[in-house]
Amino acid sequence: MTSPADGPGVAAAGGGRAAVVGTGLIGGSIGLALRARGWHVSGSDADPSRARRALELGALDAVGTDPHAEITFVATPVGAVAEVARGALAHGGVVTDVGGVKAPIVGEVGDPRFVGGHPMAGSEHEGVDGSTATLFEGATWVLTPTVDTDPDAYARVRAVVSSLGANVVALAPDRHDALVALVSHVPHLAAATLMRVASREADENAAVLRLAAGGFRDMTRVAAGQPGIWLDVCAENRDAIVEGLDRLLDSLAAMRTWVAGGDLHALHAALDEARHARIKLPTVVDRVEQELVEVSVPVPDRPGVLADVTTLLAELNVNIENLETVDSPEGDAGELVLVVAASAEERVCEALRRRGYRPSSRLLP
Repeated sequence: MTSPADGPGVAAAGGGRAAVVGTGLIGGSIGLALRARGWHVSGSDADPSRARRALELGALDAVGTDPHAEITFVATPVGAVAEVARGALAHGGVVTDVGGVKAPIVGEVGDPRFVGGHPMAGSEHEGVDGSTATLFEGATWVLTPTVDTDPDAYARVRAVVSSLGANVVALAPDRHDALVALVSHVPHLAAATLMRVASREADENAAVLRLAAGGFRDMTRVAAGQPGIWLDVCAENRDAIVEGLDRLLDSLAAMRTWVAGGDLHALHAALDEARHARIKLPTVVDRVEQELVEVSVPVPDRPGVLADVTTLLAELNVNIENLETVDSPEGDAGELVLVVAASAEERVCEALRRRGYRPSSRLLP
C-alpha cells in the first residue's frame, strides 16, 4: 500500500506517462482526455494507419510503445485483450482494459497489477475520428477488482479514471458480465433484430422506414454500431447473454399473450411497471456541491479486502469520490480511506460493520 503523500491521486492529478493500445473511438478518447490533463500518451494499433491518424488528431504524443508508461489502457477487441495486457505488464506499471466482458479476461491475465475495466460510454461516431476528450465525463466506468488485485494498482487505475470525469463502480468480474449482458449486450441484439425486421418489411413496403420516428430511432440507435466487436463479446459472454435473451423471450411471449387475448388489465400493469422503472433510472451522479465524509477502514493485509469493500459500496449504490490506501507501521495491516457523500455515511459505516470492519468517519471541510 502507499501513503497519501505519494499515492495514486497525486500522480493522476499531475499527469504522467500513459500508453494506449488500440486507437479507435474509446482508445482515442482516452488519449485525448489524458493529454488534456497533462499526460504524455503513447499509442499503438494493429493497423498502423489508425495510430498515425490518432497522432494527427492529437490523441497521442507519440506512436509506439512506452516502456516507462505508468498506466496502460488496452482498447483492443475483447479477444485480444489478455495477450496485449500480459505484454504491457512485462514493461511494468499498471494495466487496465475497456472490454465489454470481464471474467474471461481477468482470469486469463491473472496478474495483481491488471485491473479489469469497462467504460459505459460510446458514440454514434466510429473510429478515432469520433473521439472526444469529454466522452467519459459523467459516464459510469466499471472496475473489477478480485481477491488477487493489488490495492495500489486498483487505487492508481481508479484515480486516473475518475480524473477523466467518470463515476467508478466496482463489481466482481462475473457480476459485471451478468449485469452488462442484461443492460447492454441483450439490448444491442434486440435492437439489431428489430431493425432487421423493419428492414425486411421495407423491402415490400418502402413507407415503413419513412414512418420510423423518434421512438423507433432511439430504440434501434445502437444497431448502427460496428458488428465486428460484438462477435467476441457474444463468444466470451455467451451464457449470460443467452440467459438474458431467454428472459426477454419469456417477457415478449407474455406480452404477446396479453395483446392476443385482449387482456388490457395485464397489459396496462406491464406498461405501467415499465414506465415507472424507466422514470427511476439513475441519472448522472452529481459530484458537485455536496458534503463529503472521509471513511477510514482498518483492514488486514490479506487478499480480497479491497474487492470486498469496493464492491460492497457498489451494492449500496454509493459512489466513491476518492480512495487511498495507507500502510500500517506494523506491516500486517493497513487502511482504506474512502470519500463518499455525507448522506451515505450512516449506510456505508453500518454495512461495513456488518462485514466485520471497524470504520470511522469525519466530515471533510
